[in-house]
Amino acid sequence: MELFTQTLANGVMLGSIYALVAAGLALVFGVMDIPQFAFGAHAMIGGYLTWWVGGETGSYWLGLLVAVAALAALGVITHAAVFDQLRKAPSETLFIAAFGLVMVLQGAAQVIWGPDPRSVEEAVPGSITIAGATITYQRLIIIGVAVALFVGLHLFLTRTLTGLSVRAAAQSRTGAQAVGLRPRAVGLLAMAIGSALAGLAGALLVPISQAYPTVGDPLAIKAFVVIVLAGMGSVNGAVVGGIVLGAVEAFGAAYLSLEWRDAYPVLLLILVLVVRPQGLFGKEAVAWR
Repeated sequence: MELFTQTLANGVMLGSIYALVAAGLALVFGVMDIPQFAFGAHAMIGGYLTWWVGGETGSYWLGLLVAVAALAALGVITHAAVFDQLRKAPSETLFIAAFGLVMVLQGAAQVIWGPDPRSVEEAVPGSITIAGATITYQRLIIIGVAVALFVGLHLFLTRTLTGLSVRAAAQSRTGAQAVGLRPRAVGLLAMAIGSALAGLAGALLVPISQAYPTVGDPLAIKAFVVIVLAGMGSVNGAVVGGIVLGAVEAFGAAYLSLEWRDAYPVLLLILVLVVRPQGLFGKEAVAWR
């Protein structure tokens, strides 16, 4: 029972991180059909900024807030400078641009901060025992912050005029323009939110992991698996899919083989696509149905 509870807690924590990055990726893809795989590198930058600002000020939380704000700004800059210029380009070009951004950001991080891993102390040291499982407060913080963000994103997309505008632009750019919405402005907002979510994921993860130039690569791969698993463009599917993926990875590593840990998500993806090719939730353009 203790092993089950411990594994479940680890799976939910991992899934929360995957879901944050995947939700941002699904939001951007749903609104603009842009495969923004550089969000993994954005998470890496978020981790570095949390380490840097937190180290200079002595406040992990200030570092986290700065990371989220800075990554939102980076998302806007990236969209304006790169993806908006390629809005009429083939989808293959967008793939190449996204992977090019990954290399640029990783190279910049190595030049600025060096190749050595950077560590951050946990925001709240210590742990708590639940049903025999020892869970650190940092892992509880990750889960709690992720849940709060998902609830907030749900309310934003379903209860505010701006959020409804985002959903309208995702469903039909032409229809959105016809009713006076500006798809480019909505695209900038979606990219800012997605990038901020990636930065938050990196900031939350860095006390448990470390910050180094390629730390975001597995996150980007897992986020891609999640949105394909859930259905391209489905934000609610990305949240559920992230938790499911984290649980599958954790339980597979605990009960089957640790060496196959990174293979379990791919095997799950193959199984789901064989049974349901459109993904668990199909394509629901920025929907919370």
